[in-house]
Amino acid sequence: MGKLKKHRLVLGLVSLVMAGSLTACDDGRAGAEGAAKQLASSLAALDVGQLAVGGKDAAAANEQLKAVFEGLDAKPSVESGDVKLDGDTATFPLKYSWNIGSAKWEYSSEATLKKAGDKWAVQWTPALLAPELSEGETLSVKTVPAQRGQILGAGDAPIVEDRPVFRVGIDKTKVPAEQADASARAMAALLGLDAEEYAKQVAASGPQAFVEGIVLRAYTAEITAAKIEAIPGGSSILDSMALAPTRTFARALLGSVGQASAEQIENSNGALRAGDTTGTGGLQQKYDSLLRGKDGVEVRATPEVKSEGETPGTKVFFTSLPAPGTTLKTTLDLKLQQLAEETLAGVGPASAIVALKPSTGAVLAAASGPGSNGYNTAMLGQYAPGSTFKIVDSLAMFRNGATPDSKVECPSTLSVDGRTFKNAEGYPESSLGSVALRDAFAHSCNTAFINARDAVSQDQLESAAQALGVAVEAPKLGADAFLGSVPGAAEGTEHAASMIGQGKVLFSPLSAAVMAASVANGAPVSPQLVLNADAAPATTSGATPGGSGSATPSADSATASALPASPASTKPITKEEATSLADMMRAVVTSGHAGFLASVPGAPVGAKTGTAEFGNDNPPKTHAWIVATHGDLAVAVFVEDGGLGATTSGPLLKTFLTAAG
Repeated sequence: MGKLKKHRLVLGLVSLVMAGSLTACDDGRAGAEGAAKQLASSLAALDVGQLAVGGKDAAAANEQLKAVFEGLDAKPSVESGDVKLDGDTATFPLKYSWNIGSAKWEYSSEATLKKAGDKWAVQWTPALLAPELSEGETLSVKTVPAQRGQILGAGDAPIVEDRPVFRVGIDKTKVPAEQADASARAMAALLGLDAEEYAKQVAASGPQAFVEGIVLRAYTAEITAAKIEAIPGGSSILDSMALAPTRTFARALLGSVGQASAEQIENSNGALRAGDTTGTGGLQQKYDSLLRGKDGVEVRATPEVKSEGETPGTKVFFTSLPAPGTTLKTTLDLKLQQLAEETLAGVGPASAIVALKPSTGAVLAAASGPGSNGYNTAMLGQYAPGSTFKIVDSLAMFRNGATPDSKVECPSTLSVDGRTFKNAEGYPESSLGSVALRDAFAHSCNTAFINARDAVSQDQLESAAQALGVAVEAPKLGADAFLGSVPGAAEGTEHAASMIGQGKVLFSPLSAAVMAASVANGAPVSPQLVLNADAAPATTSGATPGGSGSATPSADSATASALPASPASTKPITKEEATSLADMMRAVVTSGHAGFLASVPGAPVGAKTGTAEFGNDNPPKTHAWIVATHGDLAVAVFVEDGGLGATTSGPLLKTFLTAAG
């Protein structure tokens, strides 16, 4: 036999011996383990239609699988455990892991495979899907809502608390049955309800029922106790409800709470489901994950209803207790906030009042008037600040050697590159010509400050604004806000416009209040609203300018990174500089056009008015501003389309300061 044939024979014998060895050692484990892993992956995909199934048709098993788990609205992670062989039978655990809401549900079930020919078939039972699951039962999830955290005001004062209300409706025990329909319609007319709908509710209620129509915080001129009782069966029941001080109290700032919308659910990355309660707008939305806490869940098995009227029992398979939301603490003074809102109640255009405590930076009130239509004008509005910006101008001038007594030129008009600037209507002739800076500030001489443009560069204006805490980050604020924008470069008419708070200079009422607070404090003030903002991830604390005086924020209006931290190159306002500015702000009251503030009781008031033109109308519309200091209180008042600051915003400020005490 040749060498090649001998070699082939040896290889063939070796192969035969090896094959015989493998066959002898193969007890079916490899096939069983492969079938176990395939079962686990098929269950995780919620599709066992391609498996070999014993004890049930594969299609029927697949339908049952989907029906059992449909109510969980999720897919599990499933792993197979160690396989135990007993002849043609293999058993092994299936380890399930589900993410149900914010909870993790983990359990194991037992699976059995039986070999038929060369295939391993799973022995189908409902208990394969969950231990103790019976035929006909399906799983579902019941959410156990977490108690939402509160938002508190200054001194941990609850904003929402039990307050008296009147429940108004028809008491059917006090009206004959034949007259109930007429009474229901009369009550609907009084309360402004749909008469047909309310009459149906009254008719469908039992003879002992009180059918509520409306809940009132208090009687009104239209709905009085006498008018209610004049309707047969009309009744008003004194009760209490958890409510804010008013229906719209700080709504633009705090936001609201309600059922999650489809859009919110879609954007929540699985955190929200249909029926969940969530925050919309303001702090309620910004800190929703903190306030909402974590809902608990119950996974229940419900048997199939086989006959009409049958009440199926339920088995609880898994329970996760809810974790209550965290309380959010703020600096908001509830009395001052309500006073600010009451002060703005009759103002038609968008408006705002912001009050700060200069010594701490605490935001005591941030009210947006009814004309803001729910928008947070107080903190997010972007408007030209007009002559209130002369506080910034004056600081820049001080740093170039000026004092309140320095002489400045105040002509009636001034031309810059062909554009004519003038003073406000009614500017006193006695304050024209060569006057003290204090006098020009008190009467708000536009031309005097524009005349200073050659001595005060645009970057000096930017630096002076930052020295007053404006257009820099507010790391302690804890709320979305526009903190001001002062461009560092501008020439010609744009630089001239900047000197009177126009051009591309933009403030919010909050940033205007910060500016005044820094004067009162003798050092830059950084505003603070949320005291425990670090309790949960917060998104932003600043906003980029939109490039116009629009009240509508740009898409990136809450991008804090657009603002610098207090730049190292910026020298903060000093006590001496603040004293000089306070001296000039006091002159606005004692000798300028805010003399009406002299009668405000308490500490002397210092102020600065501002009027800023906007739009393309002829004559142009104007923003009306006034900022003030009053002891340890700094206030900014703004009306979007308001004429002059002194005549429109000034009286609102006087009302607020006088009532604030």
